[in-house]
Amino acid sequence: MQRVAVLALDGVYPFELGIPSRIFGDADGHYEVVTCSADGGPVMTNADFEVAVRHGPEALRTADAVVVPAFAPDRVAPELDPPVAAALREIRPGTRLMSICTGAFVLAATGLLDGRPATTHWLLADHFRRWFPKVLLDLDVLFVDDGDVLTSAGAASGIDLCLHVLRKDHGGELANQIARKCVVPPWRDGGQAQYIGQPLPRLPGLSTSATRQWALENLCLPLTLADLAGHARMSMRTFTRRFREQTGASPGQWIIRQRVSRACELLESTDLSVDQVASQVGFATATSLRQHMHAVIGVAPLAYRRTFQPAER
Repeated sequence: MQRVAVLALDGVYPFELGIPSRIFGDADGHYEVVTCSADGGPVMTNADFEVAVRHGPEALRTADAVVVPAFAPDRVAPELDPPVAAALREIRPGTRLMSICTGAFVLAATGLLDGRPATTHWLLADHFRRWFPKVLLDLDVLFVDDGDVLTSAGAASGIDLCLHVLRKDHGGELANQIARKCVVPPWRDGGQAQYIGQPLPRLPGLSTSATRQWALENLCLPLTLADLAGHARMSMRTFTRRFREQTGASPGQWIIRQRVSRACELLESTDLSVDQVASQVGFATATSLRQHMHAVIGVAPLAYRRTFQPAER
């Protein structure tokens, strides 16, 4: 069992504070989740109530993972308050560190993110870059996994990050099970780009959602741009523009990611060969599947299967 300590700071968002417990705490006893504050006292949230925590900074000493959830943007700063800095010094070397949204500012202020890739909420990018120029900030993703340090973008991307960690630790079957309980997708495609100033279509007839659902049900087909636009009853030019507005990706990019995502599910949950998986998700050859998986998630099919398929299979 891994012990996960969630460090609540003043101004914490209640939603993000509860994410680690909701994801890890329901994972068949694989994790123990404890909530602590920098001084052991109650913490004022960004709402109109306080939260009382059972633990102080001593909880960080025995943690296998520490999560810093989001707190109000008006509290971000280039330096840590002394009690917070002192609490963070309790963390053992090698402990897995995770942040949700503005929690990345805390990790960055310690210097732990210098020279490493990380992300945070896109609205605070200017502050982050000005204060922490050594951090390799990436706003095109929902989360960054850099081994022992993981950061996520705003709000719900904390769910994406925790599900990713759960999948990495205990396989896709358990992660998918928890995602279903939470009524969220086990994996969201794209990054923050799809949420940054993208206007929603005003007319239902201009939505590509029905075509995207149709494509997901027919990934084994070639699915050309003409096929997709024809299903949506739009010109290819209009369809491409609407599709990018609504997903943050081109139709071709989106199809590839969906095929890779479905291939990952099959690699986790079945014993199909790589050739069979490639055929079922619409890649012409196993070589094509390998190339696209490596481009999208950085690993080959068999390596992915060894990492995420439960050992007892």
